[in-house]
Amino acid sequence: MYNGWQAEVTAMVSIIRKATGLTLAGALAVCPALAVPQSPPPTSDPAKQATAPPTQVRPQAPVAQPDTVNPKNSKEDVEAIGNRNVGKGVNFYSLEKEIALGKQLAQEVEKSSKMIDDPVVTEYVNRVGQNLVRNSDARVPFTIKVIDSDEVNAFALPGGFFYVNSGLVLRAQEESELAGVMAHEISHVTARHGTKQATKGELMQLASIPAMIFIPYSLAGYALYQGINLAIPLTFLKFSRDAEREADYLGLQYMYKAGYDPNSYVTFFERIQADEKRHAGTIPKVFATHPPTPDRIEATQKEIARILPARQEYIVTTSEFDTVKGRLRNIMFSRKAQDNGPSKPTLRTKTEQSDKTKTQPGTDSGSGDDDRPTLKRRPDSP
Repeated sequence: MYNGWQAEVTAMVSIIRKATGLTLAGALAVCPALAVPQSPPPTSDPAKQATAPPTQVRPQAPVAQPDTVNPKNSKEDVEAIGNRNVGKGVNFYSLEKEIALGKQLAQEVEKSSKMIDDPVVTEYVNRVGQNLVRNSDARVPFTIKVIDSDEVNAFALPGGFFYVNSGLVLRAQEESELAGVMAHEISHVTARHGTKQATKGELMQLASIPAMIFIPYSLAGYALYQGINLAIPLTFLKFSRDAEREADYLGLQYMYKAGYDPNSYVTFFERIQADEKRHAGTIPKVFATHPPTPDRIEATQKEIARILPARQEYIVTTSEFDTVKGRLRNIMFSRKAQDNGPSKPTLRTKTEQSDKTKTQPGTDSGSGDDDRPTLKRRPDSP
């Protein structure tokens, strides 16, 4: 009976695609990057505000971790990573289709973005990411690239196409902070959040079939269909928040499994929060729909204390991270200098060019189209 229902659903979805021209990209809302925390309301005590340091964040003490843990299920068991199906759930897309979809979206990203092509920087970021992938539940290969952008951001597309902004690398103070953000993004892919969200959108389209059948050509039917399309982002809001919580949960396990200090994830949250508090608007607007900072920090700390057994040593940072960060900073500075350099060509409008010609001495002010070619008859022509 289950197989028959699944076949019916597949057939109906196929009908919807043919009848409405529904595209995958339209249903897919790509899971955003690390949901950077929002700033909390200011304290009501003016004395505390006056004495707070303007440029430094007071780090919290590392969360105490138990010597041993007793996982309740495989999702809590970090030793079971790689042998558990964290991406289970209703999903109309096979892994092969998910990779194909991600590849198509990645091509669009790279058409509209400036990429960092320095081999030292790209190799390092890719190596850090691939190490995290090996210590995750990933079932697809990952392609990791660096985008030339000052924004503190990173995002992963379905199928393992992963982009890290140069601004994120420069904002991280330690390799473990960078690894925490990357592990979070890898979790979006391992949990298949993108295609699950697209599936949910297609199910909503499926639910609209009865109304479309009864009034297929009326304006009311068209408005209903368009209205459902407009409502899809609102229905994804709760799911998106749940997905971010799950990505926090899994990402913390992946960075721990790879040997990094999980407390660095909390430290990075606190630093971004402090940035937003000092300079409003630092956090991109795309993160506004994600869980507030206090809830996420508290949930992260609880997970560290509950399911991650203590270790004698963690990877916090490396000298290579500092070297790559310095190299990337020089690359960004050089590109900005070139963009603002005096030798950069200046584009003028036709009106500006005409006005400039009129003001030059010795020019005929009566001819407004001096830049047009002039046709003359050859003297030897009949």
